[in-house]
Amino acid sequence: MDSAISMDGKVALVTGAAAGLGRATALILARAGARLCLVDIDPEGLAGTAEEISALGGEALVQMADLGVAENCEQAVRATVERFGRLDALCNIAAVMVACHAGEMTDAQWEKTMAVNLGAPFRLFRAALPHLLEAHGAVVNVTSCAASQGQAYTAAYCASKAGLTNLTKALAMEYINQPIRINAVAPGGMDTALAAGFWQLQEPDASLIQRYTPLRGSVAIEDVAAMVAFLASDAASSIHGASIPVDNGITAG
Repeated sequence: MDSAISMDGKVALVTGAAAGLGRATALILARAGARLCLVDIDPEGLAGTAEEISALGGEALVQMADLGVAENCEQAVRATVERFGRLDALCNIAAVMVACHAGEMTDAQWEKTMAVNLGAPFRLFRAALPHLLEAHGAVVNVTSCAASQGQAYTAAYCASKAGLTNLTKALAMEYINQPIRINAVAPGGMDTALAAGFWQLQEPDASLIQRYTPLRGSVAIEDVAAMVAFLASDAASSIHGASIPVDNGITAG
């Protein structure tokens, strides 16, 4: 899919860009011609992504930031526009998932999950909106199959992703008459560091986990990244307000 998109002359801000889906998306966008602002809390991972983009002949600005802190969202957008003069696509990929028994979840864990998974995408959208309207740009929020499935041991994550899905649709309706596209991608389980943390859970009930284990196995990160990049590009000009599953059929029935 990435071979069919063009981002020539465009600028994209990608959160969670140090590894996993964020890095894969940034690389596809770079190959399509975009200049990138890469945002994450991992400086070494960010440097690695930037090096790969440079090897492709691309250009990347690195912003190390905890997006759970409100002012960092505004700063990331401001830095992008100051460096590149525009912003065409906002890809909200950064996420936090705390796997634990719900009764043992702390306030800090709940609030951090909501701040990064739901608060940051909204604050980034709000800061980016005037620039995206000027560029006739796009927002792509990465939600999850957990937005539409109750999944044991990830209460905050499920709640935040369900909220992000409906936030996507609410914003799409509010701006349906404006020159901006707002969509979401809902992946199934991928082999990422985020997912790996789930297996550190103490004494889980395996029968509960099996209820949402995909028969076709984990989703390829590159497939999800390709969908995010597609929605960020003009190739998806007729898609607005959608939440597209890329989950190997886990939510089909």
